Amino acid sequence: MSAGSPCRAQQALSEARKWLGTPYQHQASLRGAGCDCLGLVRGVWRALYGGEPFAVPPYGMHWAETGREDTLLHAAGRYLTALPMQDAAPGDVILFRFTPRHVAKHCAILSAPGRMIHAYWGQCVSETALTPWWRRRMAAAFRFPD
Repeated sequence: MSAGSPCRAQQALSEARKWLGTPYQHQASLRGAGCDCLGLVRGVWRALYGGEPFAVPPYGMHWAETGREDTLLHAAGRYLTALPMQDAAPGDVILFRFTPRHVAKHCAILSAPGRMIHAYWGQCVSETALTPWWRRRMAAAFRFPD
């Protein structure tokens, strides 16, 4: 897989910004109507490539706490291009682990140095600071492929 082009990253970021203000809705992925963090990334994927590469099975609110399978990390590695965390740039996807012993269960799209766009419980899709709290929980970085 290619490392991804600056043009693709700009397209991804431009699309992610269109989702700002979309209400949080668990398992949803419809711009303006509702999405969760994965729904945001899925929506950006659809805008870049058309259909999704596979149907996402239903998942509960606490799916990551119930098993040891790092499902989100494995799926990202299969469809996105992995890169060193320090190389992540605007338009790239970041995965987070809330504790070191748990699987990755949150994702965001970098929007600028120290900023990200993401959906999370109780908030609409927002551009927020990548604070030290978030930085400590970063687990992996990926780029949308060409």
